[in-house]
Parts: sequence; C-alpha cells; structure tokens
Amino acid sequence: MIHEMTFQLRTSDFAKGQAWYQSFLQREPDFVPHEGFAEWEVLPGCWLQLAEGTPAEGSGPVRFAVVDIEMERERLVNELQIEPFEIFQREEVPVKWGTFADPWGNRLGLFEYLDAAEKEEKQKRLAKL
Repeated sequence: MIHEMTFQLRTSDFAKGQAWYQSFLQREPDFVPHEGFAEWEVLPGCWLQLAEGTPAEGSGPVRFAVVDIEMERERLVNELQIEPFEIFQREEVPVKWGTFADPWGNRLGLFEYLDAAEKEEKQKRLAKL
C-alpha cells in the first residue's frame, strides 16, 4: 500500500532554486537534511524535493491546486518573473489549468476547480488532514 509520495525537481543553482521555491510555495522548507537538498511537505504525505543537479528534460508538469488561478498567476509573474502563461478551460474538464517553467526548465502548473461546491468540498477535506 502506498501511503506517501515525493517528487524531485533539480536546479543547477541550489541557493537561487531554494529561494525561488520558497517564494513559490510561500514558506521555508520543512526539512533540509544536507547541503544541496530541501523538502516541502505540500500536503500531508506529499513532498516536493529540490535537489542540486541537472534538471530532467521532458518531465512534468507538476500541477498544484489553487483557489484562484488568475490571482496566483499574477503573483508568480510579479514575484518570480515567470512568463505569463495561458489558462485553459474545456467544457468537459472540471478545472482550469495552466503550465509554466521555473528558471531551470522544470515544468510546473496550476489548476483551479470550476465547480464552487467541489472546490469547497476539496478544501474541507484538506482541512481535516
């Protein structure tokens, strides 16, 4: 039975990478076991690891749920100087989504639930964890 997960991203400049991800996630890492490595527990049992090294080509995107994708895109463009990215929506898909890259080429993304009741239910479930 799987009960936790980690996803590792790499950056060629660890100090800048850690600062960038601290701003992206809006907090310090939860665990820094050694130089060149930091981890954030994004959700209970779900860890984002940042390691010094060469980014993997063609991986991702790792998508993060947000309450307001347009507002979060604006924050990222202003704070982290990422390129503005398009937000997509399709009638048969229950979310809006967009994809962008960190300064090292790791593909990231955001998504927002469209149905207000579903969004509220997801947030309530998360609050119980």
